Amino acid sequence: MSGASEAPASSPPTAATPFDERAATWDADPAKVARALAVAAAIRSRVPTDRAMRVLEYGCGTGLLGFALQPHCGCITLADSSSGMLATLQGKIAASGASNLQALQLDLVSDPLPTERYDLICSLMTFHHIADTARLLRDLYTLLDSPGHLCVADLDAEDGSFHGPGFTGHQGFARAALAGEAQEAGFHDIGFSTVFHISKPDSSGQTDFPIFLMVARK
Repeated sequence: MSGASEAPASSPPTAATPFDERAATWDADPAKVARALAVAAAIRSRVPTDRAMRVLEYGCGTGLLGFALQPHCGCITLADSSSGMLATLQGKIAASGASNLQALQLDLVSDPLPTERYDLICSLMTFHHIADTARLLRDLYTLLDSPGHLCVADLDAEDGSFHGPGFTGHQGFARAALAGEAQEAGFHDIGFSTVFHISKPDSSGQTDFPIFLMVARK
């Protein structure tokens, strides 16, 4: 028997997710860029912003929405659970020289709530990936300072053709049902508007998928 001690076994690497794999080319899709710009403009038309505002974008991906809000807000925390997305995001932040953007690895499904509180929390096309949206809304309510605003952009209810077979998340949202969950979480002054449309090819030509913006107050 050798007297040399064995090195501790290393943890197996975490398998890359589809979002990790798509991170490097995410911003190359003009529709994703246009969507983020449209949602940012809609947020700014409904929520007063200033350079003292503390912002959390949950499910930020490569930060397209956060970058669009960056000139108009204070410190913006860009949070996502995808290490690939965050690596791309951190490269973009470094290249931009922006001093009010910071990346944060965060999964509110499994991680403890951050201690920081925010004046604005926004999310773009993230909610339909979260099984328990009622719990997520309660967590976001806790993370908001009072008074504060929540802005959620996502798909209206659809027939499942947006993602296609095998997708296990929400097939969009009925606005009234999501508003009910937000109200139960404590939010008030809940309003919806259509802010963007995604067009996808199908057997009959093109299908239009509206994107709503829900704005609520704490």
